Amino acid sequence: MMENKYDYLIVGAGLYGAMMAWRMTTQGKKCLVIDRRQHTGGNIYCENIEGINVHKYGAHIFHTSNKKVWDFVNSIVPFNRYTNSPLAKYHGRLYNLPFNMNTFARMWNITTPDEARRIIEEQKQEMRERLNGRQPQNLEEQALMLVGKDIYEVLIKEYTEKQWGRPCTELPAFIIKRLPVRFVYDNNYFNDTYQGIPIGGYNKLIDGLLNGCDIITGIDFFKPNDLCPEANIHRWREIADKLVFTAKIDQFYDYRYGRLDYRSLRFEHETLDCPNFQGNAVVNYTDKEVAYTRTIEHKHFEMFGDKVYDIPKTVVTKEYPQEWHEGLEPYYPVNDDKNMQLYASYKALADQEPDVIFGGRLAEYKYYDMAPIVEKILEI
Repeated sequence: MMENKYDYLIVGAGLYGAMMAWRMTTQGKKCLVIDRRQHTGGNIYCENIEGINVHKYGAHIFHTSNKKVWDFVNSIVPFNRYTNSPLAKYHGRLYNLPFNMNTFARMWNITTPDEARRIIEEQKQEMRERLNGRQPQNLEEQALMLVGKDIYEVLIKEYTEKQWGRPCTELPAFIIKRLPVRFVYDNNYFNDTYQGIPIGGYNKLIDGLLNGCDIITGIDFFKPNDLCPEANIHRWREIADKLVFTAKIDQFYDYRYGRLDYRSLRFEHETLDCPNFQGNAVVNYTDKEVAYTRTIEHKHFEMFGDKVYDIPKTVVTKEYPQEWHEGLEPYYPVNDDKNMQLYASYKALADQEPDVIFGGRLAEYKYYDMAPIVEKILEI
């Protein structure tokens, strides 16, 4: 057992843990970073297969309007010009995302914004009349109020039900606070000023952030190991003055108040003997007959135009949502009233820990894009 060798023990080598390691190292602190997986990077880890950087845990596109954040990540590794323009496939028919004039032209065989506005407003009015002055009580009613029947039924309903494993009528309305509708021909999914993918993959970003730290992978904070045979989390803290914890906050407190709920994902990766399978990085499957929610063709994140043909093979990932249970990876917090009340109980405990920093998706029980994590830690 090492005694006070480090200033910080950082549990989790994902983006939050790596950013904290960078920040503390630049302040002259000594950090030990551990992760239970056999690699660093958390869910943005990439594996090189056939010369293609495969996003092993789902597609990750960095986007921000904060120039300081953009300049920072590019100082670690240059980013390319990838623009997120996903497609949706419903019963074999392709639609552009986000909802814009290309989507509406395909759906209604129209060409002008005025035509699209009229159709959407007519369908929204139908829902307003059904509600008769009351607020939407579930996700279905909320979506119909925001975009109308056609967009909801083709591009939202069955896709969302696959994601959450339950009918939209049983999902809370707050899940969809807004549904952006653009009356221009623009398939750029994000409104941010900057977006892209690290050239060479996200591992280069993580490696740059972790430079100067000690790293141990394949080691579980909660299980016996060479550093701490008794796997006592308080003894873990004896090897460092402070602890940065990025794993599940309920597990940190041994599920004292109960277990938080999550949604999980399953990925099927396949190498195909063709250079260009779907012509786009991401295609969402919005009908229930297809069990997976989307397919990801990874080479399109870093190879553009005819460059995709420079490598004769391609790697495609099918993404399946599933209910989370112990032993599966917790990807998305279920931020309903019950779980948020439970999280508040754990947060109250965490606030009493002067030497522990809880951060990231699992420790804060909230969904994070990548850029806000970078921004948050740059401000420390």
